[in-house]
This record gives sequence, C-alpha cells and structure tokens, in this order.
Amino acid sequence: MILFFFNIFNYYFSDKNIKKTYINRLDINKILENKILNLPVLNNDTNNVIEFNSTFNEEIKKNEKRSFWDLLKSK
Repeated sequence: MILFFFNIFNYYFSDKNIKKTYINRLDINKILENKILNLPVLNNDTNNVIEFNSTFNEEIKKNEKRSFWDLLKSK
C-alpha cells in the first residue's frame, strides 16, 4: 500500500509529468484563442419581440379574493 502511494507521488511530481501538464495547458490556451477569434458575430434581431399582455391585470381585478388554502380544497 505504501509502495503504491509512493509511486503515485513520484509520478505526479516528476519533471516529465509537470512538463506534459504545462505543454497541455499551453495547447489548450492556443486552441481556445483560435476558436474565439473565429466566432461569428450575430446580428441582434430581438427588437420589439416581447409584447406585454395587459389583460391579466384586468382579470385579477375582476376576480374575487384569492386564497392559497382554497386551492387545496376539493370541489
């Protein structure tokens, strides 16, 4: 058991593993930078899309009082 953890510790802190990790992180950063540069810019087409429905306020005013417990009653 001790030998197992010792081997893992040695590999994790070895120069070979540290260099591979560093190179891998550099490659990922380069790939991300390239992808970000090649992103297309989309036009905004959301103007005047949302329409407010004012009839809901009128319905609330017409109805009588509301109660949460009335929702739980069986009809």
